[in-house]
Amino acid sequence: MVTFNSKGKLWFEKLQDPPRQLHDEHGGLLWKETFRQFVDIKASGPSSIGADLCLHGFSHVYGLPEHADGLQLRDTRDGDPYRLYNLDVFAYDLYSRLGLYGSVPLLVAHKADRTLGVFWLNASETFVNVHYKKHAKMYLLNHRVEPQTDVHWLSESGVIDCMVLLGPGPQQLFTQYGQLTGYQALPPLFALGYHQCRWNYDDEADVKAVDAGFDRHDIPYDVIWLDIEHTDGKRYFTWDSALFPEPAGLQRHLEKKKRKLVVITDPHIKVDPDWSLCREARDGGHLVKNREGHIYKGSCWPGESYYLDFSSPDTRAWYSRCFGLDKYKGSTPSLFVWNDMNEPSVFDGPEQTMPKDAVHCGGWEHRELHNLYGFYQHMATAEGLITRSGGSERPFVLSRSFFAGSQRLGAVWTGDNVASWEYLSISIPMLLSLSVTGIAFCGADVGGFVQDPEPELLVRWYQAAALQPFFRGHSAKWTKRREPWLFGEKVTAAIRTVIQERYCLLPYWYTLFHLAHTSGLPPLRPLWVEFPGEQSTFTVDNQYMIGGALLARPVTDPHVQEVKVLLPGSGEVWYDVHSTKAHKGGQTLSLPVSLDTVPVFQRGGSVVCRSTGSGSCTAEQQQLPLSITVALNSLGAADGELYLDDGHSFSYRDRKAFCLRRFSMLSGRLLCRSNIKTSPSTCTFSLSPGAKDSSPAFEYTETCCRLTVNHLELPVAMDWEIQIQEG
Repeated sequence: MVTFNSKGKLWFEKLQDPPRQLHDEHGGLLWKETFRQFVDIKASGPSSIGADLCLHGFSHVYGLPEHADGLQLRDTRDGDPYRLYNLDVFAYDLYSRLGLYGSVPLLVAHKADRTLGVFWLNASETFVNVHYKKHAKMYLLNHRVEPQTDVHWLSESGVIDCMVLLGPGPQQLFTQYGQLTGYQALPPLFALGYHQCRWNYDDEADVKAVDAGFDRHDIPYDVIWLDIEHTDGKRYFTWDSALFPEPAGLQRHLEKKKRKLVVITDPHIKVDPDWSLCREARDGGHLVKNREGHIYKGSCWPGESYYLDFSSPDTRAWYSRCFGLDKYKGSTPSLFVWNDMNEPSVFDGPEQTMPKDAVHCGGWEHRELHNLYGFYQHMATAEGLITRSGGSERPFVLSRSFFAGSQRLGAVWTGDNVASWEYLSISIPMLLSLSVTGIAFCGADVGGFVQDPEPELLVRWYQAAALQPFFRGHSAKWTKRREPWLFGEKVTAAIRTVIQERYCLLPYWYTLFHLAHTSGLPPLRPLWVEFPGEQSTFTVDNQYMIGGALLARPVTDPHVQEVKVLLPGSGEVWYDVHSTKAHKGGQTLSLPVSLDTVPVFQRGGSVVCRSTGSGSCTAEQQQLPLSITVALNSLGAADGELYLDDGHSFSYRDRKAFCLRRFSMLSGRLLCRSNIKTSPSTCTFSLSPGAKDSSPAFEYTETCCRLTVNHLELPVAMDWEIQIQEG
């Protein structure tokens, strides 16, 4: 199955004391490296490590985010290896193997009867080569030659810490990886709603106007965001007193509508001796140093900046305290946080990041833990919000940089994308790659951060993003404003519809995040996760499963009137969620589409819970009744789950204050079987054994064999049963 060191590439260089002179005959040149105008002095000498593995029988491997590339990893013999090195890359190139904002050194291999993973736990700069050897139609000594994939890992420093996860199936693999690195944090319900962001909303009046615009146009949303311009001269934890004179009042204004505010906090600190937070960081020893032992200075948004040393537990604890309501003036419990520029981004540094020979707590060089820098800030921020509430409330923190285990801390997004059809298309495999490597709460900026989307692109992007975990519209300050109502009524209506449908589907999304939180199974799944034996699904990355019940195929090309949708499973039944028309699995369907439609199918044998309406935000949506959509399989059966809790606190964990219900359809219970050809004669329900039966109103549509039972008012937390009799 797996052979370690099959090519004999196991390699490690031991740490050494430096030579007296870096240019002596003993190899001093290896201790010093020059890149453009930057000089990197290696305090312990060359320290690379590497190993190779042969994955027998596998010809499809995935993972290793973050790259703007397809879901299946490509053979690297035709170019560069995959690089894992967190960098601030503006408007990144597509189909590139260079590193982006985050790194997860997990490679997932899949074949029809086995899924396995290779986890290379190393936070230094890492390169991964992938070589496929396809199945050859030949026999050698009466044995068929099987396909194989050779994988070679090479890291600049660290130790060899390589784990093989044996599955055997995708679900077991996700659980095993979650046991190693942690499961996805259960987000507060509002975080699964729609987020409206821009660099930057001008002032308090602008924020209130945008907030009112959503209400005026009947578009639900939960969170509005402020970028760096809300601060006093790019000093984080402050407010521009002219633009935001009453920040707490602004948050209370939003909170009256059960909405939230998110603000940005980057890891750099403006060099300003008159600023108390800068003095605290400096005097408390919370800053990264250069190789000479002095405080490291680099350039970022404020100009000359210090960089916090989040590798230090003391620094993380101090930073967490900065989010206290007594410390962060103008903040309230409804304020949440966005960590940006935390690769870290250094405008005047090598590759726009921190020099590798900068020094962290304990004397560790930056090269050793570069890919962990943003992870540690994310950790400190999440802990700060938890501490702010006395440990009772779940945090929400979005981070641009990430590493293995970041799923425990919150959400990530794909960074500075571009308003083009190509970036819309690539967002799907990028999010799938994150999902199969544990980063389940992920999304891409709707409409593209850079440039101005045409109306059709904007609508299609909303349609796609509404069917993905993290749902945020965001744009750069030099782009045109793009609130959903600025493009004419047709576009507004289309965006309103998809956002409202997202809110209606939140009970299902929330249930999927409970599953991710407890088992590691991501809400967003490549088709092969649900259909592991079907090779036709192994390379599909333009459609995906949302949980086990829904299949989505967003439209990602302009002027499209028809799309092809692969419906897996020869024994499956798939129902178009809009028309309820049933289709057999095991075929590729050509489906007509308009600007108002996006193909979504419910899998036969599933039960999906929705809200009967969207409300204006998740708090309103929580109060609405549920609708239950039962899609019968070929045996006339279906089942599904619903998870409920208060949506914001840790009571589900600490007091077991949650409700987990399973719905089943069998032998005419709950909803009518799809093979009923005549209208049902009666429909009754009872809340418990021995209780008097009641007869609700119902409607039956013969053309599609659909039965709708109305006005049940059944409590979801109690046992109940619906009996249907044929006419």
